[in-house]
Amino acid sequence: MAKSERPSGAHPTSPRGNQTRASEPADPKGRVLVADDEIALLRVYKHALVAAGYAVDLANDGAQAIELVRLTEYDVIISDISMPAMDGLELLRAVRSHDLDVPVVLVTGDPALATAMRALEYGAYRYLPKPFGLEQLTQVIDSAVLVGRMAKLRRRALEIVGDSNKQVGDRAGLEAAYARASETMWMAFQPIVRSCSGAIYGYEALLRSNEATLPHPGAFLDAAARLGKQRALGRAIRDAAGEAFAAAPADAFLFVNLHPHDLTDSELLSPNAPLTKLASRVVLEITERAAIEDVGDALACVAALRKLGFRVALDDLGAGYAGLTAFAQLEPEVVKLDMSLVRDVHLQSTKRALIRSMTQLCMEMGRIVVAEGIEKREERDVLAEIGCEMMQGYLFARPGRGFPTVQW
Repeated sequence: MAKSERPSGAHPTSPRGNQTRASEPADPKGRVLVADDEIALLRVYKHALVAAGYAVDLANDGAQAIELVRLTEYDVIISDISMPAMDGLELLRAVRSHDLDVPVVLVTGDPALATAMRALEYGAYRYLPKPFGLEQLTQVIDSAVLVGRMAKLRRRALEIVGDSNKQVGDRAGLEAAYARASETMWMAFQPIVRSCSGAIYGYEALLRSNEATLPHPGAFLDAAARLGKQRALGRAIRDAAGEAFAAAPADAFLFVNLHPHDLTDSELLSPNAPLTKLASRVVLEITERAAIEDVGDALACVAALRKLGFRVALDDLGAGYAGLTAFAQLEPEVVKLDMSLVRDVHLQSTKRALIRSMTQLCMEMGRIVVAEGIEKREERDVLAEIGCEMMQGYLFARPGRGFPTVQW
């Protein structure tokens, strides 16, 4: 992660002082930050690590350590777990807000299994109980430097191959990235149009954020799942969508994605929620990619939502679980055909036959069919001929702030 360069000759306030810089190796193996509230130990660590070929910065508390992290890119950070004001685990979480890869070694004079487990869960490279030999410390640092450099190379590789959603590894880094994503979260809207005329039928609300390490909605949602924050994120999405949609055309429907497990969230039924106030214009999209049978009493939940005025859509039809469970339990007013079925439908007769049959069955049952992911005019024309009533895709408009204009 890029850091701002420290001005030449400038030294942060720390126990190392100007003489520390002068005593550094001419060609250091790496730069190490050591944080401990015991000044005598800091000097011991520094002496051993400088002798081993490292450049060393010292901090006697967590706040000072974070200031140094903001100024300098380190190869390894060593911190005592027990420090006043900010302990080692808090320091680790704060470090991950600035650097996702630097290995952090936590040391303690009071080892405990629970603390060790938390340290590893949050991404500490090693957990060292005191006392330990200085030779052991340098061996750990030697290994950590190599691991940290490999982590940076892996991150670069993920960027090159386009798999950037795997860039956040340990829990501390994930928490920091998730917090930034939550702070910059916003809702994009994509039109759903009538196939007969291109007129607006509604808009789907789509999650977005400005956090580079969670570069698409799937990564953001996956982070929420890993951190146990799915329900909180679901509420935030629904509230943000409801508030933003107040400015939409009065005759348009709002489509909002809903995980099946959100059906049991009491906040979904709150009469004061922004979404509930618009219930008569809201279609809740429940994905077929998750098993609805895992949700207890899903039928009762859906019935309660309909009493409030909500409609229900079955999303991703054709890409989720086989069988009739979701369709039978939800009895959706709207069915959305997954883009994997729609893609190149004009070139594949099997897809055309399948979509035609699905569409006819849905029409017989009084369901509205929306074809998703349309990018080509040929796809649009074939789907219109088949009988799909509604369409959505980049051909008409990309998701964006506000309510994008349709290109028909």
